[in-house]
Amino acid sequence: MNGRTFLKTLLVSFVLITSLAFGQFDNYWQQQVDYKIDVQLNDREHILTATEELEYTNNSPDSLSFIWFHIWPEAYKNNKSALAKQLKEDGEFKMLYAKPADLGYMDQLNFTSENTSLKTELHPNYQDVIKVILPYKLAPKQKIKISTPFRVKIPSALISRLGHIGQAYAITQWYPKPAVYDQNGWNQIPYLTQGEFYSEYGSFDVKITLPKNYIVAATGDLQNADEIEFLTARAEKTKKKFTNGIFSGSMEQAETPKSDTDFKTLHFVQSKVHDFAWFADKRYEVLKGEVELPHSKRKVTSWVMFTQKNAMVWKEAIQYVNDGTYY
Repeated sequence: MNGRTFLKTLLVSFVLITSLAFGQFDNYWQQQVDYKIDVQLNDREHILTATEELEYTNNSPDSLSFIWFHIWPEAYKNNKSALAKQLKEDGEFKMLYAKPADLGYMDQLNFTSENTSLKTELHPNYQDVIKVILPYKLAPKQKIKISTPFRVKIPSALISRLGHIGQAYAITQWYPKPAVYDQNGWNQIPYLTQGEFYSEYGSFDVKITLPKNYIVAATGDLQNADEIEFLTARAEKTKKKFTNGIFSGSMEQAETPKSDTDFKTLHFVQSKVHDFAWFADKRYEVLKGEVELPHSKRKVTSWVMFTQKNAMVWKEAIQYVNDGTYY
């Protein structure tokens, strides 16, 4: 093959591949899930009590008669879960020898739509996946609202990402969540610690109720003006503790203060994201910054929260967050 023939072949191949790629892109679709969640933390028993309402939009070309849901806290329930088996295979025995108090679960589910109770079926292999039977076939471009209460017993954070250590909380993968339906069908994947989570995009409107002296970091934009003022004032105090790059406060882990008897409800909203997580601790130091986005020139507020024991590790974290956001 001479050079001219090779270039012609290469060009034809490129055009074919490009045409195929753009053809696939033209036909691309994603489902959408929009959530409203109200949740309350009981930090004596490490329990979340919540209600969820979601609107599921079927952007696929298929009619759907059911939706697979992830109920991921069930992965922490016992040694029969895919998570427990994976940890054991990896030589980690955190769940195998865990005390009952360190395990977790999700219960009190009752799926309804338009005041109609929806039937459910357990997945044949995974205890943290459940099938919700729809009251009618959901046609392409059709939407359906589904609601359920739920309760989560928060496991020990030493097992995986969802958990608590004392009254420090990392609340991730914590609410009933539709599995992804894509061009390959349903992706009803159990909870594993092998990577990130495949999720549908949408919007979140989440209200978190907990004792008043907790400091909370969460997905989305905080809607409470008084809480923003409180965090800003705390950030000023934290900033003053750093002198020439050295933290002037104690580097010992502070004891967790008693919880206030008064409660507050924090309201967070965000769109075009695929998950919602939140973290709560009564001991957090706070830093606040701002970054201007390179194209829109929109200014974004950045926050960093950490305990004083880790202050020197986190002292430049605002810059890291700003650089990550900018680039």
